[in-house]
Amino acid sequence: MEELTKNRFEKLEKVKSAGFNPYPSKTKRTNTISQALENFSYFSRIKKEIVLVGRIRSLRIHGGITFFHFVDGTGRIQCILRKDKLGEKGYQFFLNTFDIGDFVEIRGVLIKTKTGEKTIEAKDFVMLAKSLLPLPEKWHGLKDIEERFRKRYLDLIFNPEVKDKFEIRSKIIRETRNFLDREGFFEVETPILQTLYGGAKARPFKTHLNALDMDLYLRIAPELYLKRILIGGFEKIYEIGKCFRNEGVDKYHNPDFTMMELYWAFADYKDLMKLVERLFSKLVKKIFQKTKIKYQEQEIKFKTPWPRIEFYDLLQKHTGINYEEINREEIFKKAEEMGLLISASASKVEIADEIFKKICRPKIIQPTFIIHYPLGFQPLAKSLEDNPQKLANFQLIISGVELINAFSELNNSVEQKQRLEEQEKLYKSGFEEAQRSDQEFLEALGYGMPPAAGLGLGIDRLVMLLTNSSTLREVIFFPTMRPRWE
Repeated sequence: MEELTKNRFEKLEKVKSAGFNPYPSKTKRTNTISQALENFSYFSRIKKEIVLVGRIRSLRIHGGITFFHFVDGTGRIQCILRKDKLGEKGYQFFLNTFDIGDFVEIRGVLIKTKTGEKTIEAKDFVMLAKSLLPLPEKWHGLKDIEERFRKRYLDLIFNPEVKDKFEIRSKIIRETRNFLDREGFFEVETPILQTLYGGAKARPFKTHLNALDMDLYLRIAPELYLKRILIGGFEKIYEIGKCFRNEGVDKYHNPDFTMMELYWAFADYKDLMKLVERLFSKLVKKIFQKTKIKYQEQEIKFKTPWPRIEFYDLLQKHTGINYEEINREEIFKKAEEMGLLISASASKVEIADEIFKKICRPKIIQPTFIIHYPLGFQPLAKSLEDNPQKLANFQLIISGVELINAFSELNNSVEQKQRLEEQEKLYKSGFEEAQRSDQEFLEALGYGMPPAAGLGLGIDRLVMLLTNSSTLREVIFFPTMRPRWE
């Protein structure tokens, strides 16, 4: 490796000594490679000179003729350089200075070789960027998955299917925006740095603002600020952006992740379920031109309507636990018998949620709304009017993964204050993931918030599902990882 790198540095100096800039800031590109291939018949017929650019990916030298393939962001094409067309000096300069991995600009005409391959025949060339580190010979199918994630740039170069996933990710976000815009939702932005975190149960990342000498937190959710916008008079709003949670890292969790949250005034959680069905149906059909996909050897069908199953019923079906009849000590014992690690300070509802996550949720494969969780599960959600011990909420589960958490929003400022004060007590007793009592939010709520429903959608998990990926790391360009200093 040292010898190869040294050789490339020597070639770099040769380019400079010849009076050329090995890193020019501008190119004379006239077409992308895909445009050249799409218009090949016309360009080749009229012998039109075009200028293409890209990275050299292969190189074959046959005496006075050299072939190489190069790629840009749109495609791949072959180039042929002939000594008799470029002149001996120019041809030799290419051989002496260019390597696989370099970026090149080619001016020439399109031809077909004897084997029928569409090719650009070079009349001139320019170095656009000298690659000083040789591309690895073996990267495709690399078994060290973490190395692929650390060096995502190489992963993208060598594995087209990886690039495809990120293109699908972009389409998913774009089509989500398009759908919500058509539905009359208004995109907004709220602070990422917050004086007090809220909107979810999670530990935050803490930082300090020197200018005002104050502590700030990276948001764990945008919820409390989005509700302020509802209070201000906007009826249908959404935000797509980064959130941050200082918690464990696994196949479904990354410390920074992309969330879509929306709020809909004068609607309830039932309206949201219908909206979600429309959104997912549109996404899948738009991106894949069908209503079903394959995920981890399972066929997921998005034909609506989807089942609505009571949380209590599902818990009893898979564990035999009747939530309304069991007490906290009994359900704690049940969880221990199931081999679950439960905090000694966990409440009854938290224990039930942990049992649900580990025992019940993995059994849900097709898109399913789990509705009406116990009171206490979500401090910001309304209770059912006909059964105050149950929440007006749902989670969307697909292939054992929670994709959406949603509910009718609690807009009773007196009750909301009581719930957040209870959470604050839990926080002060040592439960770091308890929600905080945000006095500025409570003041805003005191001015009156319309009845509304809101949801949070994990974009990374959705992309993971729709690209048949086994972990979030496959669909986040640069997942959080411990540095490996070599």
